[in-house]
Parts: sequence; C-alpha cells; structure tokens
Amino acid sequence: MTVPERPASAVQWARVFIRPALGNGGTAVDATAGNGQDTVFLAEGVGPEGRVYSLDIQEEALSKTRLLVSGRGLSERVKTILGGHQLLDRLVVAPVDAVMFNLGYLPGGSRAVVTAPDTTAAGIKAALSIIRPGGRISIVVYTGHPGAVEESSAVGDLLSGLEEREFSVQRMVFWNSRKKSPEIYFVTRAGDKK
Repeated sequence: MTVPERPASAVQWARVFIRPALGNGGTAVDATAGNGQDTVFLAEGVGPEGRVYSLDIQEEALSKTRLLVSGRGLSERVKTILGGHQLLDRLVVAPVDAVMFNLGYLPGGSRAVVTAPDTTAAGIKAALSIIRPGGRISIVVYTGHPGAVEESSAVGDLLSGLEEREFSVQRMVFWNSRKKSPEIYFVTRAGDKK
C-alpha cells in the first residue's frame, strides 16, 4: 500500500486500500455514486476489459456520474443503476473485486437525503456476499449529519461480528481532527484472488 506523501482525506485512504484489488478485466462497485469520483477511480483501475457498477438512489447523482465518466472516456466500462446499495447483490454480476461505500449525503445535494442504518447494513451484507476471495471493501462513514451516529453504530456492530477466518476488518479515524472525523473501514475477504 502506497502511503500518501501529504495528509490524505478519508476517500484518498479508501482508494489506497482498494487499488491493489483492481486490475484489467476486474469488476467493481461504487455503492454510493455521489458525484462520480469513486466511479472514475474504479473504472480506471479495472481497465478497458473491466466493468464498474455505479449505484445511487438519486438520479441527480447518476447524472453527475455519467457526465464525469463520459468526460474521461470511460462510459463503456461503467453501468449506472438507479437503486439502493441494499440491492447490489441483485443488481450486479458477481463475484466482484472491490466495493466502495461513502455514506452520508450527496456532496452539493440535499442534506435531507442521507444513507440510513438499515439500508446501509443490508448493503454491506450484500457486498460481503458477492466479494471474491482476496477482494476488498472500503466503507467511509461520515459522522456529522443527523442519523450518522446510529449508522456508525450499525456499521461497527455488523463488521465486528464477521468471522475472523473469512474477513479481516480494520478501522481508521483521524484521531487529532478538530471536527468530527469520518470513520474508515477496510474489509478484505480471505483467500487469493482468482
């Protein structure tokens, strides 16, 4: 894992973790498309033969994602899906190499539309069910919006209960942050990538 030379954001750390799971011909999921930045990162990582599924419950997010992906010439690698991440095991072709979650609200969008503990837990369970051996899942939990404490607890409780022989889970926070630090979870499924 290449450590950034300067202080990195939660999203940058998630990408550092996810990058080794990607390769030409791979399959990845952006479980919360947002503005499309992670979708572009994943599409570049899976190469011309790969596939990225980009999900969001807001058409606004998918429109921004499609525009960004198109501008980078990556449209052939990306399929956008209007739907919640709790359905990703039904909406994507498994198995997958990597899944990225950025929880909270759409940056620049309405703060009234946020991810929720129950659908987030269901989405993470769905991701765990489709990740291939050696695959990786990153989960960035933002903690400054209403409902975030409950969502953080749901994520932590779910991940702490995973079978240690099947999944490795690490948690990172920015300990000396002056504002509410996002929590970042790094999940790796045991086994060698096939």
